[in-house]
Formats: sequence, structure tokens, C-alpha cells
Amino acid sequence: MNSWILYIIKCSDDSLYTGITTDLDKRLRLHSEGKAAKYTRTRLPVKVVHKEAFSNESLARRREIEIKGLTRTDKLKLIQRSQ
Repeated sequence: MNSWILYIIKCSDDSLYTGITTDLDKRLRLHSEGKAAKYTRTRLPVKVVHKEAFSNESLARRREIEIKGLTRTDKLKLIQRSQ
């Protein structure tokens, strides 16, 4: 069974991008090559600043939606707590 990972990356312009994947290393490589998300293509380099593991896509997607609904301040607090 694949584990799903929710991740937050910090872009070169200090913006935050949230996504989910089953292969974080591959997804980060794609982001870094400008091949993953249109949003991150012009904001390279990127760095993973937070991640959470889930047993299925549904749980990961729900958490992604929850995090995307947070304010930037709350996202930064979440990142700070996880480091």
C-alpha cells in the first residue's frame, strides 16, 4: 500500500505551495525542474518545509484542502511547530 504525503514547499519568492503525492522525492525533483506545477515554475528554487503522511489519498486530500484554507500566518505556525 502506498503512503500519501502532504507537503508544503517554500518558493524563492517566499510563497508557500501545498500539494500531495505518493513519491515526495520525485515530486520535488519535478518541481525543481519546472515540470510539476505551473505555480512553482517561475518561483524556483523550492524547498520542502513541512510534510505529513497519510494512509490513503482521501485523507491526504482532505488535509490539503484544510491547509490551503489556512491563512499564511497559520501555515507558518504549522511549519514552525513541525521543525
